[in-house]
Amino acid sequence: MDESRLDCIAVGAHPDDVEIGCGGTLARLVEQGYRVGIVDLTDGEPTPGSPSPEARLAEARQAAQTLGVHQRVTLDLPNRRLFDTFEARVALARVFRRHRPRLVIGLGGKTPLASPDHYQAMLITEAATFYTKLSRWEEHFEGLPPCPAPALLYYFLALRSLSPAPANCLVVDISQTLEKKLAAIGCYRTQFGERPEILERIRVFSQQQGQVAGFTAGEVLASPAALGTRDLMGMICG
Repeated sequence: MDESRLDCIAVGAHPDDVEIGCGGTLARLVEQGYRVGIVDLTDGEPTPGSPSPEARLAEARQAAQTLGVHQRVTLDLPNRRLFDTFEARVALARVFRRHRPRLVIGLGGKTPLASPDHYQAMLITEAATFYTKLSRWEEHFEGLPPCPAPALLYYFLALRSLSPAPANCLVVDISQTLEKKLAAIGCYRTQFGERPEILERIRVFSQQQGQVAGFTAGEVLASPAALGTRDLMGMICG
């Protein structure tokens, strides 16, 4: 096996975005034998409650280990000043070209009353997914060759919304990995150590999202394109 290859990469603007939005899904993929990675576009610093960037990075490493993911990358882009620039797109596309994922899971949509970095992260991820396949442009990608563009799905940080997902959405069953998801989020003690109610809120939200599809807990993902299947019975009946 090529140890650099990853089946799936999830992208967040900050450490803890991925854990909150799709941590249960990533843990489930790992349990199913897939190689999974996380990319944080920024280190999340400065942030209230954190004594240093090193502390936040240590929390991110512990969270990744809790989920069982194989690789975590932190890009050197600025927290609170994250914008969809050419340089940011190329930096993320280099990661995709290096690890050649089949699936990318990125932030979907805006998060009113929360960081505007989230929406910028969505734009960067969409562009980087496209840049992954472009040939005759290797000078921007450290010589890394193009590869097939990965499929793209969105996850959501919409804890304040009654309807977090648009059309073309699906619910991933995280009944068996909900506790791993919460444990991974709990690794961010600088962010949530004094706010245990946030973890309970995420638990209840995950349970509600799962129960609409008949699961104990779930996470909503959505596709920018119509979803299709060659196995209708397998898709509908599991």
